[in-house]
Amino acid sequence: MLVTLFKGFIAGGLLIALTGCGFSLRGAFHLPAEIQTVQLSSVAHNASLERALAKRLKPYWLQMVDNSGATADLTITLLPDELDRRLLSLFQTGQVAEYELVYTVKYQLQFAHSEMQAIEFTVTREYQDDPDAVLAKSRELDLVLGEMRQQAADRIIRQISTSYPHRNANSPL
Repeated sequence: MLVTLFKGFIAGGLLIALTGCGFSLRGAFHLPAEIQTVQLSSVAHNASLERALAKRLKPYWLQMVDNSGATADLTITLLPDELDRRLLSLFQTGQVAEYELVYTVKYQLQFAHSEMQAIEFTVTREYQDDPDAVLAKSRELDLVLGEMRQQAADRIIRQISTSYPHRNANSPL
């Protein structure tokens, strides 16, 4: 009985300490309540990142507006993205064994009544190639690229949550 009570006090103390220091679960971003409508646009070849970002924004219950001239609380313009491969290692035969994938994302954020912000970042990932399993590695590469786009979408949302111009210093992120 005393041990159970002691464990309860320890768990409660840890919970209070974690919430008091501002800890939140990974991926739990809080967008400002002032953002109700979002206009999301991109160049044509950037449609996969646009879809990933739109999917990541769905849980926030934001109204998506099109480019028809309606005003939005936030405008996100995805600029051309780039995917580069850097050689990391070779097999003894001279064939490529490992790449570093570098996905560069450029976009612009514009909050209502604020200046436009141009932002650029990269997402990197190592990828091992196997010339004997071309089909499997091709599918794996598609999955890795999808994960990189999801990571980029999460990073864009995190940037939105931290760069809102009217954010109160005491509001939670």
